[in-house]
Amino acid sequence: MSENTPQQIGDYVILRELGHGGMGKVYQVRNVLSDRIEAMKVVLPDLAGRSEFVSRFMREIKVLASLEHPNIAALRTAFTSGDQFVMIMEYVEGVTLGDRLEQGAISPADAINYIDQVLSALSYAHSKHIIHRDIKPANMMLTPQGVVKLMDFGLARSAGEVGLTMTGSTVGSLDYLSPEQVQSQPTDERSDLYSVGVSLYQLVTHQRMFSVTSSYSIMEAHVKETPRSPIELIPSLPKAVSDLIMMAVAKDPAQRFQTADAFRGALSQVKALCPPSLTAPTAATITLPASQAAAAQPAMESRPSQSVPSAPPPSSQPVATKSGRGGLIAVVAVLVLLVLAGAWYYKSRQDTQQTVAGLPATQSAGKGASQPSSPPTEQPMQAVPPAATPVGPVSSQGPEQTQSSPAGPISSQPPQSPSARSRHADSTAKAAMKPGGASPDQPPQEAVIDQKRLLEDLERESDQVNGRASAVESSLSTMERQMQNQGLGLRGDMVAARNNMHNDLAKAKQALDAADTERAKHFLELANHEVEKLEAFMGHR
Repeated sequence: MSENTPQQIGDYVILRELGHGGMGKVYQVRNVLSDRIEAMKVVLPDLAGRSEFVSRFMREIKVLASLEHPNIAALRTAFTSGDQFVMIMEYVEGVTLGDRLEQGAISPADAINYIDQVLSALSYAHSKHIIHRDIKPANMMLTPQGVVKLMDFGLARSAGEVGLTMTGSTVGSLDYLSPEQVQSQPTDERSDLYSVGVSLYQLVTHQRMFSVTSSYSIMEAHVKETPRSPIELIPSLPKAVSDLIMMAVAKDPAQRFQTADAFRGALSQVKALCPPSLTAPTAATITLPASQAAAAQPAMESRPSQSVPSAPPPSSQPVATKSGRGGLIAVVAVLVLLVLAGAWYYKSRQDTQQTVAGLPATQSAGKGASQPSSPPTEQPMQAVPPAATPVGPVSSQGPEQTQSSPAGPISSQPPQSPSARSRHADSTAKAAMKPGGASPDQPPQEAVIDQKRLLEDLERESDQVNGRASAVESSLSTMERQMQNQGLGLRGDMVAARNNMHNDLAKAKQALDAADTERAKHFLELANHEVEKLEAFMGHR
């Protein structure tokens, strides 16, 4: 976890961060009262005052509170903690179908089975007049037991409900938007079924339905372009399955399946035509990335933080054994060699780390390493043998000591990144501004120099972010005019990102003018995140 990660919120101890995005973060947590592992979704404090984020979060809470289905991740509870909005969700272990696609091809029979479970969840939600509006493989979690759970109802709304989507904007993920969503027209349950059809197309063919890359081209393709038939891409696919998928992604809602149950009925009729694959990896044996946990909760454009491989399944073959003394000796010899190799590797790692740090191996005990088996003999200080790397005099400047070598000075600490230098300069500058002057270990003049250097770094960073923002704004304005001419609308989340970008840059400038480095860094980071979202949308990255 990062140093900014809270240790506990309410009755929940934070175990690790599962993912984060523009709206908030998702953590794996443990309830201190029940010891149950849960998933916690938290809105970032800085966004708590932005009405569009709060509205979406509160909408998600209320929608999930009304749903209880085995194929929908359950809401446990929700509360506020200080200025944070918190949602506690069922922790679902597994991988998203989006991640599963990256592991290799999925057999048509498995794909139909997964989508059948998604349709079961949608049938239940639609019966309560709730439209998901963001159906995609990344919002479908596959557990090791083969159960699929539908995630992320953050864009869901009741049929006929208005007010959450901005005028002239679209919501959802571009590759899976229905034509009516692209055109900002009224949507109903059949819009979800189109997105299910696009997801099934991708699961079966292992390809996107439209190969275009720009956001505008994808939206235009949903409205005007007929996708290639799945059987053209996978000739072994039964024609009935290919025809079913093409019906699901019809441009006209009236030509699609009219209900989730009708879609499920058609799937049940063609499933027998698809023999299960014997070679395709299963949910229990594929690699489980950490994004599986983030996606186990309603996704907030979550970005995986690391990969966690699953343990390989136990072998079903019996282990061959040898009788007799010779076999036993061979086994013992192998074990001894493994132990010796491990000890040698560990020792070499320790010596390498100590050498990089500029410390003799005999000082490792003072640095928290293992104690030697016998106490070392005290010896008078002596020069380093000629065979060793020559080490020059050590400076006495405290934590920034350096050692010089023939190749030049070698720092005893790893080099600091610009952000680390900024944090250091910021903290020392704050100390210098407190009553009494500089911090105890730094003269006031050095703190002033650090403060000036930090301001210069932030001003350069501000210029870079403003330059990127100007380029994005120009491209976005051009795209918006083209889309309006075609009767299309800009996505609602991109409209919000654009507004947030301008507001954050303005606040960063005010903070820089006031020499408030901490506030300036904060709003530059927020602005940079919004610029990155817009650049990705425009295809600039």
